[in-house]
Amino acid sequence: MAHRTEAARVQAERLRARQDAVHAQAEGLLAEFLPVVAAHGPQPEPLRVRGYGGRGEARTPLKGWYLRFDRTAALATDGRFYMLIAPLSALDRLRGVRPAPARPPMVLGEGGKDGESVELPIALERVLPGWRDLA
Repeated sequence: MAHRTEAARVQAERLRARQDAVHAQAEGLLAEFLPVVAAHGPQPEPLRVRGYGGRGEARTPLKGWYLRFDRTAALATDGRFYMLIAPLSALDRLRGVRPAPARPPMVLGEGGKDGESVELPIALERVLPGWRDLA
């Protein structure tokens, strides 16, 4: 039993290390992209949080660039990545919300339906085509 517990712990540590490496790679890409998009446009826009199941929207104090067509992921001008989908109450929709930053993935929407996921480099190209040439 102790052997299985140790093996499970080691496997969990390896998975966490792989996930940390992927997040670090995505964070580096966003850090490289932010000054380029800030200098060359498009202009950041107010970011909104969408309610689960299409149940309304709420404003946020953030400005930035949406990274998915469904507007559920964004890079804010503060350089942080945000998932912009949450359960929203009527009060949230009225007063607005302050989403918490998240660690960015290299594939946005991974594990979703076919055609709903997009690799982060492709999402950044959609925001500012040819951005790497401007860096």
